[in-house]
Amino acid sequence: MNMERYTKYQSYPTMAMTDRTWPNKTIDKAPSWCSVDLRDGNQALETPMGLDQKLAFFDFLVKMGFKEIEIGFPAASETEYEFTRVLIDQNLIPDDVTIQVLTQSRGHIIKKTFEALEGCKNAVVHLYNSTSTLQRDVVFGNSMEETTALAVYGAKLIKDLSKNYPETNFTFEYSPESFTGTEMHYAAEICNAVTEVWEPTPDNKIIFNLPATVEMSTPNVYADQIEFMCRHLKHRENIIVSLHTHNDRGTAVAAAELGLMAGADRIEGTLFGNGERTGNSDILTLAMNMYTQGIDPELDFSHIDDIIEIYERSTRMAVPQRHPYAGDLVYTAFSGSHQDAIRKGMERMKSEPKYWGVPYLPMDPMDVGRTYDPIIRINSQSGKGGVTFILEQNYSLFMPKSFQKDAGAVITQISDEMQSELSPESIYEIFKKEYVDIRTPIRLVQYRTETVDAERDVLAIEAEVIYNEETHFIEGEGNGVVSAFCHGMEELLDISINIVNYRGHSLDLGTDSRAISYIETKDGNGKRFFGAGTSSSVGRSSLRAVVSTINKMLLTKED
Repeated sequence: MNMERYTKYQSYPTMAMTDRTWPNKTIDKAPSWCSVDLRDGNQALETPMGLDQKLAFFDFLVKMGFKEIEIGFPAASETEYEFTRVLIDQNLIPDDVTIQVLTQSRGHIIKKTFEALEGCKNAVVHLYNSTSTLQRDVVFGNSMEETTALAVYGAKLIKDLSKNYPETNFTFEYSPESFTGTEMHYAAEICNAVTEVWEPTPDNKIIFNLPATVEMSTPNVYADQIEFMCRHLKHRENIIVSLHTHNDRGTAVAAAELGLMAGADRIEGTLFGNGERTGNSDILTLAMNMYTQGIDPELDFSHIDDIIEIYERSTRMAVPQRHPYAGDLVYTAFSGSHQDAIRKGMERMKSEPKYWGVPYLPMDPMDVGRTYDPIIRINSQSGKGGVTFILEQNYSLFMPKSFQKDAGAVITQISDEMQSELSPESIYEIFKKEYVDIRTPIRLVQYRTETVDAERDVLAIEAEVIYNEETHFIEGEGNGVVSAFCHGMEELLDISINIVNYRGHSLDLGTDSRAISYIETKDGNGKRFFGAGTSSSVGRSSLRAVVSTINKMLLTKED
């Protein structure tokens, strides 16, 4: 790429609007949604959907809650004509759903469009013609007057033909195609000319769709254009202003959001942004953005994996792993600091559930049918927070903080050596191998205790252990079973064993539940060792934890 060629491009002009109001507005309700997956999205596929695929997709969109669905261009394609007829003839369109069809401003196309709609209960007839300076000059060679005359011609024919189909509730829609490349005063002029033909009323509104057919500017410029149009459209109270943004600059969602702030009422878009070139505005992202601001999007995304499945099956395209709200990795944290923050946030949610507030997770994954299991995944970039979260959530292991730090370091080191991510199952197996019930070279066989001095809480222990395959009997006293056992083992092994931390808890519910104990010890040189033990007996689990730490001491000496 020759970077010096940038001079062939010019910046997109801004609008001289010093009194714009949209920057101070917020979105406080969902717009009217119109899915164009079956038209704009379908025509952009290498292999367009067949009839059965389109029927299945249409049914799914209805179940999601879409009340307006653009189904195609019936006058331009026999497949889309047949699809329209099957939906109508087989009574597959619910009474509260309106289908939308597209037509150019050409007489024979408009007439065939109405033939395709015969018998339909509710329909939007979507008329368009190109209005931009570039299209007028380069493609059609038309003046503004000729372009307006074409729009008016189509509008009149649609109005006249609609009278021949009294069984259908028609809504008329007009798009000045390539709106963002059109002079704004002219865009308002041509729309107002169409308004004079269609004569909208409060009970019979019309739709003006203002598309960024090619995204050419930053989203704020588009918002200015929408606010300008809302000010200059005649009979604005009887007009539904609709947006249809494309994603050539990667900001279609932002442009649509700012357009709503600027006064628009309706959004045309597709699931996952499928559409010509870089695609359309992604309705899923738009709707979920509203959801995470406490606004009911009036669409159902509670089973997001089902949406992904039908989308990928129908379009033969894949949803990216980082796609907002839906990607495989969007509820996953690899960074150790992120993992620890998520864990703490999730813990706080147990006591403060009024509003969602978990660091790095702007929404609860369960709201879209995901679980917490894959939120934190462990690799070499992870820390104690991630390991702790996995072991707590999946295996009910609640380690002391110092134990968490050691386990996090050990497990992420193993991930680094393997150069791969670790599954929860692998993490648990490593934890058991590194800490739990380590029985070499020492193994506890049996023990008994008795109280020596109740006032001073002195307890005596007699224990049978196997050390290097030889049986030994030890005795010791202390202020509990753990300290008594350690004193006995110190005498046997001639080492120093200092208990730094001890904690235990039940792993299961009920009277037959197992217990796990965590022990942190320090040898005579101040080096720390961590071990855990499990048993149906709390006392035995604690002694097995001590044996684990002692074995780690001995194995470290051997190394």
